[in-house]
Amino acid sequence: MDLRITEIFHSLQGEARTVGRPTVFVRLTGCPQRCVWCDTEYAFQGGERRSLEEVLDTVAGFGARYVTVTGGEPLAQPNCLPLLTALCDAGYEVSLETGGAMDIAGVDPRVVVVMDLKAPASGERHNNRLANIPLLKPMDQVKFVLANRSDYDWARMQVDQYDLAARVQDVLFSPVWGQLDPADLAGWILEDRLPVRFQMQLHKLLWKDARGR
Repeated sequence: MDLRITEIFHSLQGEARTVGRPTVFVRLTGCPQRCVWCDTEYAFQGGERRSLEEVLDTVAGFGARYVTVTGGEPLAQPNCLPLLTALCDAGYEVSLETGGAMDIAGVDPRVVVVMDLKAPASGERHNNRLANIPLLKPMDQVKFVLANRSDYDWARMQVDQYDLAARVQDVLFSPVWGQLDPADLAGWILEDRLPVRFQMQLHKLLWKDARGR
């Protein structure tokens, strides 16, 4: 059993509920989506074949409690599912960052799913797998990355239509880096009194677009 891995690295979690916590990131290679603002295009191709045991050994070497499996789109590789289970069995607190187009039904229930619903400006709204929404657990999170006011209005409607704030632990709104003024997004959230969590990408604030961060 092996996986194609782009990188495994130790950094601070830059997003979601555990932002700021030292975390090991396992970035799997490959993604079926092509968001126009994607900041990890280097993970679309290439990577290195590594066995499940090698991945677990590398993760253990960092001595961290938290592990995030990300991509690309990690669920595009079938062996992502046994990797998630193996990490949970090893005692880590595990989160999965998924783009919302792949079925999450097989994800180990111990894993915190951070599901990204793609707004219109991403170019991938048509690939949102809405059948995933009823599968979300109370400890999961839903993320919206927003490029403009139209994206914000669309995301606000999704939060209302699917009662996301009551369904999951956190609904996350973040601006596309360099496209939407964070202060504008913060102002809209406050004006509408939305039950969401504003976030910025901590790793970009600290290290810009450096890989392995």
